[in-house]
Amino acid sequence: MRTRISGTTSIDLDKMDFDPTEMLAKPLMAHLATGSPDGPRDSPVWFLWEEGAVWLIANSEDSYPVRLRAEPRCAIGIVEFDVTRGILRHVGIRGRADILPLDKARLRRLLERYLGPVPSEWNEWFTAQIVEPLDLMIRITPVSTVARDMSYFKTGPDFPTAAA
Repeated sequence: MRTRISGTTSIDLDKMDFDPTEMLAKPLMAHLATGSPDGPRDSPVWFLWEEGAVWLIANSEDSYPVRLRAEPRCAIGIVEFDVTRGILRHVGIRGRADILPLDKARLRRLLERYLGPVPSEWNEWFTAQIVEPLDLMIRITPVSTVARDMSYFKTGPDFPTAAA
């Protein structure tokens, strides 16, 4: 059995089409699926993969922390799609969420993935309206993980090799 250990989480690579570690390091959009009394909810989110967990940011006014406090079971779906290169990969994680106080160092690492390393170059409106009100971190600890490669320009058993 091929296994990768990340933090406290072990990933059984034999049950996956690819090792998801590299994909989880990319600044891709994720979709958080949560339950609610009115049915399932889906929220597009930025994420950070650290210490074997998916980390999200939120503020106390957001609805998904409320839903996760009531029902911590959730799912995260992340898709890498590049039509030019024929890449279509999916990582799905089912897990349990913990709502934690904001960790400013982790927040900065997460934001730098999407906005770049120089905060003075970030959009002022975004920083004031979105970043400054953040006061929570959500840690989603995986219970199960799937990684599927559905790419359509394969040249054999390897990943797509079409020019970028």
